Amino acid sequence: MKIGPYQIQAKAVLAPMAGITDLPFRKVCHRFGAGLTTTEMVTANTRLWKTNKSKNRLEFADNTMLQSVQIVGAEASQLAEAAITCVDIGAKIIDINMGCPAKKVCNVAAGSALLKDELLVAKILETVVKSVAVPVTLKIRTGWDIPIRNAVIIAQIAEQSGIQAIAVHGRTRACKFNGDAEFETIATVKAAINIPVIANGDITSAEQAKAVIEYTQADAVMIGRGAQGNPWIFREITDYLNSPRSVTTTTRQEKLETILQHIKELYAFYGGIMGVKIARKHVNWYTHNMPEATRFRKIFNKIDRPALQLEAINHYFHELTIEGELAA
Repeated sequence: MKIGPYQIQAKAVLAPMAGITDLPFRKVCHRFGAGLTTTEMVTANTRLWKTNKSKNRLEFADNTMLQSVQIVGAEASQLAEAAITCVDIGAKIIDINMGCPAKKVCNVAAGSALLKDELLVAKILETVVKSVAVPVTLKIRTGWDIPIRNAVIIAQIAEQSGIQAIAVHGRTRACKFNGDAEFETIATVKAAINIPVIANGDITSAEQAKAVIEYTQADAVMIGRGAQGNPWIFREITDYLNSPRSVTTTTRQEKLETILQHIKELYAFYGGIMGVKIARKHVNWYTHNMPEATRFRKIFNKIDRPALQLEAINHYFHELTIEGELAA
């Protein structure tokens, strides 16, 4: 898949997720083979960028991986200004959000609410594309609601406006995250345009990724919730697409090393107090379905010091190793 001058070899990319895809998480997903990562959604109102939350979301100082910066808004000129500012501070790809179903976003006619106004979509995309020299991409849903799935029309507008790639989530805004994602609309979008199409929605395994790519003929899949506590899914997808019988097994030791490295980067990025709080949700995801995980999480979620968190994780994995050896 090629986006502007960037050739992306991997067919699995990381979806932007508010409160999750910060720089530390993007780095760990990149290490396991995510072909492209995207920042958390950033408001196009640059006057609000002085908050710590916005500053963290705009942190993409790591040049070892290809990162996209996602912006959200409803005014073409404001989105263009935000895009220009992002490029000035180092953004290599700008992504426009027209897929977020959150009320606070749609209530200001941004995110997936824009799908109702095709003329405004065209104006926004044309304005942003003309404002920057870097590639601009777009993330959408299949439409505003089930009776009006206009993703094909939006995709054609995007292509005509100079958008370099489009990611499509297989639900309408009205669906939010309810029910199952559908991929028929994405297949129709892919057949209707010539720019790269990325399929998104409910892809949580390498087998699903392969099936979605084959069904939709999409150029790549975008992994969101499936990567939470499971960053090695990107490696598994790449391996499975190359040879279903040659998928690299993620060992318990590798999981331990990944968790420790990830939360150490959280401490470095956010500081000890906030890093400890944010580490809790990631460790909860990492230990999902692991033995004695519920008991461990009750203990871990009460720990308020970085060193003690690291000690608890090491102890938990050590206990699992001993129990495994005794069982054998």
